[in-house]
Amino acid sequence: MDRSPAAKLQTSQYQQQWLLTQEGSSVDAPPTEPLATIKDTAAVNVEEDSNSASGSVVECTESQIQSILAAAGQGVDDEDDEESEQIEEKEKVRFTVIYKKQKHEVSWPLDCTVSKLKSHIESLTSVPASLQKIMYKGLAKDEKTLRELNVVEGAKLMVIGSTLNDVLAVSAPTKTELQDDDKTSAKAAKEPLSEQKQHKKVLDKYGKPEDVPVGIKGHSESLPQVPLSGMYNKSGGKVRLTFKLDSDQLWLGTKERTVKIPMPSIKAVTSEAIKGHEDYHIMGIQLGPTEASNYWIYWVPAQYVEAVKEAILGKWQYF
Repeated sequence: MDRSPAAKLQTSQYQQQWLLTQEGSSVDAPPTEPLATIKDTAAVNVEEDSNSASGSVVECTESQIQSILAAAGQGVDDEDDEESEQIEEKEKVRFTVIYKKQKHEVSWPLDCTVSKLKSHIESLTSVPASLQKIMYKGLAKDEKTLRELNVVEGAKLMVIGSTLNDVLAVSAPTKTELQDDDKTSAKAAKEPLSEQKQHKKVLDKYGKPEDVPVGIKGHSESLPQVPLSGMYNKSGGKVRLTFKLDSDQLWLGTKERTVKIPMPSIKAVTSEAIKGHEDYHIMGIQLGPTEASNYWIYWVPAQYVEAVKEAILGKWQYF
């Protein structure tokens, strides 16, 4: 069927437009339908695709998701975190923690400090981190890392310390101690310390030390710059008191050893003048919850008694 001149002209113009848009492509023949018809068909196809998409879900692959996130500036930090975790995993070292007869297999990052390791060990042993000492080729300091300590695969770390239950069990007085304490207190109310049998026996046996500092009755002085020495304990062993105020410790020294006692753990300090030698005192340092735990010191110069109490207990706590 022959077309009118107007229809032929419209078809010719459309073919030229189509050829321009498809430049460079391999085409067997140009479409013979008008542009309006093609557009209508495309609209139907789009609508059909949209309808088909609404009936099913097409999931993206992992690589596609990562590509989308990367294009949006996301996912980079996540990849860094994964890489850090992989490095951290590679940098861990396996070793054995030994506490008493218990053995715990631990895997821990080489670059973590001993302080952080103690917190983990607390969960394994119930020993508070503050009461732990970790031994590995000597005492391991809190600020050191496992790498700095050269902890190797299969190493053995020894933990020294007591659980809170152990501490409480040691500190809790027995029934006998309580009874003895009551008896001691009752006697103390009746007679001076220096006249009580337990103290009088010590004073009579060892007498006054020759090297004890001169005592001054009715006078108070601050602590000397050097350790307070020349006194003795209940067994007659010489005693030396060193006050480490910067670390809040009392160092109780004898010929055999020196015990470092945290001052806050001392419950009380008792003292009384020695009858007939009032320029010297008997002093009891209470290390536990009852008076039965008093550490007795004999021939403490009277002028230093108040200063000793103040240093240990604080100015307002010993009255």
